[in-house]
Amino acid sequence: MAAAAATGGGISAEVPILHSENLTSNVKSIYYSRTFLSIISGVVAGIWGFTGLTGFVFYFLVMMVASLGLLVKAKFSINTYFDSWNRILIEGVFGGLMSFVLFWTFAYDIVHIF
Repeated sequence: MAAAAATGGGISAEVPILHSENLTSNVKSIYYSRTFLSIISGVVAGIWGFTGLTGFVFYFLVMMVASLGLLVKAKFSINTYFDSWNRILIEGVFGGLMSFVLFWTFAYDIVHIF
């Protein structure tokens, strides 16, 4: 992740300046990692035979662990890399849900039906 905040010469150290290129890069990194995790967790849920609500609970648990991992990677200094907590907590979660369902049902069909 690239640091999105920097302090200017005459500006107080309390007010970070966000660089749009770094912020955009960090948000893209979150989006791509969540999409990748959605695909992998969908395949795992399908192979393990999760059905119904169990699969969705598994998906949201994986996304919570991903958010925790992003917090650790950012060293719990969210304002240095992002403009709000929502970026790291929910960015890409619902967009990845469709990929999860697609690969979940695909893997489940291959392993348990065919």
